[in-house]
Amino acid sequence: MPKIDIEILKVESSTGYPEPFRQAVLGRSRKRLGNAVGLDQFGVNLTRLAPGAQSSQRHWHEAEDELVYILEGEVVLCENEGETVLKAGDAAGWKAGVPNGHCLVNRSTRDAVYLEIGSRAKRERAEYPDIDLLYRRDDEGNHYTHKSSEPYSK
Repeated sequence: MPKIDIEILKVESSTGYPEPFRQAVLGRSRKRLGNAVGLDQFGVNLTRLAPGAQSSQRHWHEAEDELVYILEGEVVLCENEGETVLKAGDAAGWKAGVPNGHCLVNRSTRDAVYLEIGSRAKRERAEYPDIDLLYRRDDEGNHYTHKSSEPYSK
């Protein structure tokens, strides 16, 4: 089994979100552990969330399961039913197709570090209940659009 040299992995902080939605995730960075060893059935990211940053816009997936495990620090899980504090050693997960919009927010004064684990469906659709945003993945790639399916202007 190949050992992953986490220290040399590229740090990714980009997002596909159109403006103005990408501002909330400034301060999120990832190292893609699963990609480093060629995993294609599920993804694993080592994610760092700076104070004041969000993991994503609040969303839910039609085809992909998700799980997070907090390694360091503290985040607030924001879901349909309210907010829950997650600390090191806590985990949370979301079943595909369940319309429970969720994201993590770092309201503390230090970085939070966690693992993100999720399935990699070839076709996917994600809803963003709080904003005019829709995501889909198909044979042509990844697409962020208005809920009407009209593309955002570049």
